Amino acid sequence: MSAERDRAALRALLDGSRLSGPPDERQGYLDVLGDEDQQPGTLAQLAMRSGVVASIYQRGWRQGLNLAMGVGGLSAEQERRYALRRLELRGGERVLDVACGPGNFSHVFAEALTGELLVVGLDNSRPMLARAVAGNLVPKLAYLRADARAMPCAGASFDAVCCDAALYLAPEPFTILVEMLRVLAPGGRIALMTSYRGSWQPQRLARGLAGYASGIRMFERDELTGILRASGLTDIHQEIRGITQFVNARKRNGSAS
Repeated sequence: MSAERDRAALRALLDGSRLSGPPDERQGYLDVLGDEDQQPGTLAQLAMRSGVVASIYQRGWRQGLNLAMGVGGLSAEQERRYALRRLELRGGERVLDVACGPGNFSHVFAEALTGELLVVGLDNSRPMLARAVAGNLVPKLAYLRADARAMPCAGASFDAVCCDAALYLAPEPFTILVEMLRVLAPGGRIALMTSYRGSWQPQRLARGLAGYASGIRMFERDELTGILRASGLTDIHQEIRGITQFVNARKRNGSAS
């Protein structure tokens, strides 16, 4: 019973003081939100709660984002392998995939693990997690429905934390980033992929207007790297690809942030 064992391993990572009650496991994932989660406030956030979008996510939504990266863009498979390298996964890490959607990255991370370690895919969308459990549930992987702004996990629970193509949809992205750093263990790696507003003024104007209309936040070049630097992270690396930016860094050993 690999799935039951993996859910038990996930329960062991939860901080009871951050829970309002026992998680609901009836859907094949741990649900700590029930019906208390915040309703989507933008068109983009509403799309992520849609069963239709969940069903076409990899074939439609993510392919469009890959094209937006431009000439230097990555295919979906290349992007997942790139995330593995940016997190420096060698098989001996406990991994958190924030805003995991249908689990397209989570299962790749889990397949890279050795021993009795675990990947946790976290999302607040029931349709996305239903797709994840149906199509991307492998050994050493468990899914968690929770609010990324107030994760129920204990501090320093994970050796690697990833958030790919989601921060630009979140109503409080910097709160989520702080939470990601809280649950990241000293010496651990964080990898982010999000939007980039650009440096050329007409480009900035066009992307800003498109983002405003859709509810997608366009991040400046120094916003995320600045927070990571101020939080004491090291080995900060940023790569711009079209409308997207890839950022990764390491949490300093001994850091409690």
